[in-house]
Amino acid sequence: MSSAADAAAALAAGRLVIMPTETVYGLAADAANPYEAKGRPSFNPLIAHVFDLTAAHAIAALDARAVALAETFWPGPLTLVAPSKGGVCDLARAGLDTVAVRAPAHPLARAVLAVFGGPVAAPSANRSGRPSPTTLADAVAETGAAAAVALDGGSSVVGLESTVISLLDGPPRLLRPGAVTRSQIEALIGPLADADADARRSPGRLARHYAPGAPLRLEATDARPDEAFIGFGAIGPGDLNLSPAGDLAEAAARLFSYLRAADARAPAAIAVAPIPRHGLGEAINDRLRRASGLVG
Repeated sequence: MSSAADAAAALAAGRLVIMPTETVYGLAADAANPYEAKGRPSFNPLIAHVFDLTAAHAIAALDARAVALAETFWPGPLTLVAPSKGGVCDLARAGLDTVAVRAPAHPLARAVLAVFGGPVAAPSANRSGRPSPTTLADAVAETGAAAAVALDGGSSVVGLESTVISLLDGPPRLLRPGAVTRSQIEALIGPLADADADARRSPGRLARHYAPGAPLRLEATDARPDEAFIGFGAIGPGDLNLSPAGDLAEAAARLFSYLRAADARAPAAIAVAPIPRHGLGEAINDRLRRASGLVG
């Protein structure tokens, strides 16, 4: 079984590593010189993963708002977009003058970062546009041929990519909803503006993203002939119900794996029950809209 030291050695040698995080599995590379392996658009920036706030200060100009957020939510599923100070290559920044940075909470990811000693670019370990992998098996099926080392950290406990906040001139902006909710952030640094022109500074903003092969039908209350059905709460079947108890955290953790499971049944379409839009539901609905191509 590969270790954090094996992964760090592969990164130092310019190789790719499948690395678990608490959000989803990432395809990791040295952020100073990342290697393209998943067909990702060059205009889509990568997140630089660091061990802690001290490491983040080395690559990003973090203001008082950013520091307050990092001290509260790191290590964890929150990404901060701030002016770049160098140390992350142009490809990883998509040619922008900003850098997206976070400190992941997964102990195995933190062990890799501690040994490697530098920022690691780790986009989700899926082919571009596909549902993100939340298990090692799904990550290997998607991009395993490109990786020199693959680390097994169990199932991702969050299951959705990190929240992304822009902290540039003007008000803070929510670029991508995630497990750290809008209300949690606003309680700390005040109201969040819409993504607006800063949207290009975040990953996960493509109009069609996170998509299975079958088309999605959202806000469904039952399945049509030849459809797979993903339920929530009292709506939908037990075998693919995101959370019979109506727990949004449980639903988020299961979302991508259930999209994959439904798609494996080769349906004409995948029907998805309504998901509440409050709290973590904002992020779940964002992923579902993008998976269905309804954003744009």
